[in-house]
Amino acid sequence: MAVGLLDSGQPLVSKYDLALVDLDGVVRRGTNAIEYASDSLNKAKELGLHQFFVTNNASITPEKVAAQLNGLGVSATPDEVMSAALAGAALLQTKLKPGDKVLVVGGNGLVEACEKAGFDVIRSNVTGAADQNPKAVIMGYAPDIAWPDLAEAAYAVNNGAWFVATNLDKSLPTARGYAPGNGALVGAVQAATGATPVSDGKPSPAMYQLCVARAGKSKPLVIGDRLDTDLGGARAGGFPGLLVLTGVSSARDAVLAPPEYRPDYIGSDLRTIFDTHTAPKESPDNWWLSGSRGARVVGDKLELDGEGPSGIDAVRAACAAVWNATDSGIKVDPTSIPEFVI
Repeated sequence: MAVGLLDSGQPLVSKYDLALVDLDGVVRRGTNAIEYASDSLNKAKELGLHQFFVTNNASITPEKVAAQLNGLGVSATPDEVMSAALAGAALLQTKLKPGDKVLVVGGNGLVEACEKAGFDVIRSNVTGAADQNPKAVIMGYAPDIAWPDLAEAAYAVNNGAWFVATNLDKSLPTARGYAPGNGALVGAVQAATGATPVSDGKPSPAMYQLCVARAGKSKPLVIGDRLDTDLGGARAGGFPGLLVLTGVSSARDAVLAPPEYRPDYIGSDLRTIFDTHTAPKESPDNWWLSGSRGARVVGDKLELDGEGPSGIDAVRAACAAVWNATDSGIKVDPTSIPEFVI
């Protein structure tokens, strides 16, 4: 089934009534604000766009997330935060009952979420934690997780505990670059046990579904920077998705994206929510046109018009050309797809 960019004759801020906004790579990079993010989100809220901040980070509480956002100039309350810790605790509730023991590998945000869900929490930094026979192990990233924590998790899983991960992100963005994420830590326990964890973190659509239910809105828009998690979750849940090019996934990544990761809209940063989005159109001579830019696939190679790989319209045109070719059964040569300058 062909999957292409959508057309919106009205600005996204007025077309949708709920923005499901990722944090790292969209609003912030490490502890630094991303340019235009706070002004765009605050203006959108003033215009009536309800917002949920949806993060695979399970280490801190919604209160601290909201405080961090306000420190970056973004108006946010704890009730507008949906974390992988909350989703993980909700997942545990589908099989466990209140009072069941859960071994928690992670930060205070995950501990609090599990306690509020009614579980008897065992911290992984307690010697012999696995010997208390927890019904489940739940893992979420925290910067102080060490070998003893992973060992207790492995002991418990090998003893039959249900293995749950808040997310499976192998890396996370920091101010210095990309560091190992929860998926890398989970991978160590998985290697030691042979057990495959379940997860309701992105790209599962579970967090998006929880947000929509809590907000009571009917027209949500997912906004993210990662194709494999943010936009993959949007596709999995049937939600329209906007990729902003301020984080992990590049314009070239978008052009190469398989159908299950493709965004419905692409913009350079969060200011694009105030724009209309015209879907690229195919011309009689097989050029895909977006604004003043054009792209086409000849044989198995992408060709751009004479202005080269610069500007968001070139990205959109290239996406349309390559996606159309791919969905028609053509294996496009990835070496023909350049890095774009936005």
